Amino acid sequence: MTGDPALRVVSEQVPNNLVHTPEIKFLMQRLKSVFERYGCVGLSACQIGIPLRIIIVEFNNNHMKQYSAEECKHKEIQVLPQTILVNPELRVLDYTKITHTEGCESVRGFIADVPRYRSVEIKGANENGEEIILNANGWISRIFQHELDHLNGKLYTDIMDRKTFSCSCWEIVNEKGGKVELPFSP
Repeated sequence: MTGDPALRVVSEQVPNNLVHTPEIKFLMQRLKSVFERYGCVGLSACQIGIPLRIIIVEFNNNHMKQYSAEECKHKEIQVLPQTILVNPELRVLDYTKITHTEGCESVRGFIADVPRYRSVEIKGANENGEEIILNANGWISRIFQHELDHLNGKLYTDIMDRKTFSCSCWEIVNEKGGKVELPFSP
């Protein structure tokens, strides 16, 4: 959550010889658990208070159902199976910046427009320690960039269009006359 010091430091590399240790395996399981509990599309270890360079990303069919076919085409949204990356590195493939609305579990209840590169390459180790390389375009590229920003101590609020920052639940707040509770757990 915003304010946690782990979100504002550059996360540490995980030494290759530690990827198979019980501690790192436990951290990966904890990431998966929090990820699934909140229905995330991306989550970094620093978001659960551990400033290590590990992320989990997924965009499944249930996530796709939230968007129309037209939106999926416009935003280049595709399915991505659940992927854990240790020590991910990002390389920009297409420097064209595309702006879309983003939110974040660390800044719950708010959204803003954020410019991101259209296409990137992500390289890192999977949860078995094997090197993988992924090319990501559009929406999936955005998710990876968002998570890599976390690993580098940045939040989307650092690069957002400030004029677009808004409460994502404003309609509910108005309906209930301001008497709402924003839980930090499901």
